Amino acid sequence: MKKNKKVMDFLVACFIAYAVIVLTLYIAQRSLIYFPDNNLSPPSFFGLADMNVIGVRTSDGLTLKGWYKASADPEKPVILMFHGNAGHIGIRNFKARPFLDTGYGFLLAEYRAYGGNPGQTSEQGFYRDARAYIEWLRAQGVEPKDIVLYGESLGTGVVVQMAVEYPDMKAIVLETPFTSFVDLGKRLYFFLPVSLMMRDRYDNLAKIRNIKTPLLVLHGTADMVVPYRYGKALFDVAPEPRRMETFPAGGHNDLYAHDADGRILRFLEGLDKQFYLRHNESITGGE
Repeated sequence: MKKNKKVMDFLVACFIAYAVIVLTLYIAQRSLIYFPDNNLSPPSFFGLADMNVIGVRTSDGLTLKGWYKASADPEKPVILMFHGNAGHIGIRNFKARPFLDTGYGFLLAEYRAYGGNPGQTSEQGFYRDARAYIEWLRAQGVEPKDIVLYGESLGTGVVVQMAVEYPDMKAIVLETPFTSFVDLGKRLYFFLPVSLMMRDRYDNLAKIRNIKTPLLVLHGTADMVVPYRYGKALFDVAPEPRRMETFPAGGHNDLYAHDADGRILRFLEGLDKQFYLRHNESITGGE
């Protein structure tokens, strides 16, 4: 009897410990997803003196600041970029510069709770932020048909949702995208009931099937944060027109060292050329 009681006591203790872990991670999950940096200097500090600080108002009453420069060429669209889960817009300066230098408009959208902006991080909050930036552009006379949505990592979840809500966008660019946050969570926390726990889900795989906007996916096969198979899975179910650029030596944060900007520029320049967006085309880029 004593042995059975010890076994039972051990199992109860294990259950309690596991329940505490689950509850702790459930409560703290957003601190494990979002890593904002609020120490944002002016655009000039990051070599973007030609960009202006702009303010947008969200539907839940927040005023957010982003950086914007209008298109120098009226024939070229504005690229609206939503960055990944860490840092702020300033450290994406090298991603804006190639497009600004070739006449594209560029809006570096900063989220709530990032870069000195007010608010708390959440999936629905980020969607409100994105709508506010899109509507701000419309107020400047830039309609969705003249906007390219560009998402980086976590930002791909924001972009896919906006592409569903605004189907007339000129194009969408997804850099190192994921299928869903649930899938990423299961990969990292395989010992937890992630499907039940996740509040911010960003279900790209379910949503992208309904998008008709021209799509470019960029992903590296050496990505250790969001494995390449996730980006490929998204591409495989996305409707035409679509294109995928694969980077054999590319990781999660270094695709611009492998000509990502050049490939995006070629995609944008070829949007109106039917030969560029051939059916079922997936390009493996050479290094």
